[in-house]
Amino acid sequence: MLRVLLVDDEHFILQGLKVLIDWEEEGFVIAGTASDGYEALDFLKDNSVDLIIADINMPVISGLSLLQKIREENLSDAYFVILSGYAEFSYAQEAMRYKCTDYILKPVSYFVFSQKLTRAVERIKRLEKKDIIIQAKDGVTRLNTSDVQYIESFDHNLVFHTEEKDFISNLTMKFIEKELNNSTFSRGNHCYLINLAYVD
Repeated sequence: MLRVLLVDDEHFILQGLKVLIDWEEEGFVIAGTASDGYEALDFLKDNSVDLIIADINMPVISGLSLLQKIREENLSDAYFVILSGYAEFSYAQEAMRYKCTDYILKPVSYFVFSQKLTRAVERIKRLEKKDIIIQAKDGVTRLNTSDVQYIESFDHNLVFHTEEKDFISNLTMKFIEKELNNSTFSRGNHCYLINLAYVD
């Protein structure tokens, strides 16, 4: 089950979100709730979640500031969904800059909410970290696919480009594509597999 944190300063909205859908049927368990951004930050220091749903317009610390702090302090890489009224839509657009992955406009309907959760589940599963073992020039190496920026076919070898260093392997592009099926990697052309998580 995927873990979700609900954040809203209005108690009745928090309660409404809890009963709006059958969370378990959607593949989630409510890990916690918070009535403001600071409560949410405290919760995230000791608990990991896969999804955060937060109101953008809260006192003390707004949903946008919460998102910014979470990303800047590396507290969580959870899928982040903001709740926004029409009047705050420009803030929702700004939130995308901080890797907000989706938004829901108020009032929240069952159909839209369920659709957004389905999309979240698909994306979370696609972004799950996966290790691959490659025979590199300097020995066997275990690479986490989330660390690989792109894979290049060069001189009958594959070059795995990471921020730290490049790893050269004699694996084939066909094999690695099969290994990375349903991941964030996409073909740039016949010589490149690009990790879309690094594409702005």
